[in-house]
Amino acid sequence: MEELAKEAGISVRTLRFYRERGLIPPPRREGRIAWYDDHHLARLRTVTGLLERGHTLNGIADLAATFDSGRDVAEVLGLGEPTEEVPVRLSPEQLADYFEGEATPENLAAALDLGYLGTDGDEIVHISRRLLDVSAELVREGVPLATVLDTGRRVREHADALAELFVEVLRAHTAEQGPAQLRPLARAVVDAELSMALDRRLRRDDTAPHPDDTRTGT
Repeated sequence: MEELAKEAGISVRTLRFYRERGLIPPPRREGRIAWYDDHHLARLRTVTGLLERGHTLNGIADLAATFDSGRDVAEVLGLGEPTEEVPVRLSPEQLADYFEGEATPENLAAALDLGYLGTDGDEIVHISRRLLDVSAELVREGVPLATVLDTGRRVREHADALAELFVEVLRAHTAEQGPAQLRPLARAVVDAELSMALDRRLRRDDTAPHPDDTRTGT
């Protein structure tokens, strides 16, 4: 414990307090000897980094419990399945910087449940660089992260239905269509239809009467 505290730059008393609060996992024991390793040191450095960013010890303990109970990276990424998405490895401090003030245990639990996030030791893995960047941009524009995640869940339901539709069509009418051919065709159709749907929706907003408009027509 003394060696770990020295490496982490904290006192043994502080280390004991962190352990009692559940901020680091218990050591591996062999008889009366307690062994700490690089995993414990990485967690301590994460705690220090989050404290420097203004997080409370209670909040950090909740975050640690959320990550420790989350799905690991292999389960989230579905290793071996074809994908065009690029995963991103983040420290908890970096994730907190992406979503400053919004990286609550509730939001992180929702992201883990959606499969956006996985854990790999003391690292966090986001399944998609594109989703991470657009989610952060939406939060910067004022959309709460909880709303972003709920919207993502709803979008996924429609995306799954679209994917099923395209796979059924290609399997029924083509002999040798694999993922390389399916992806660009499906994406082009969805991009065009979504663009036109947005045009229609925005035109309705532009032509709809304003609630304060008291004029009448014949």
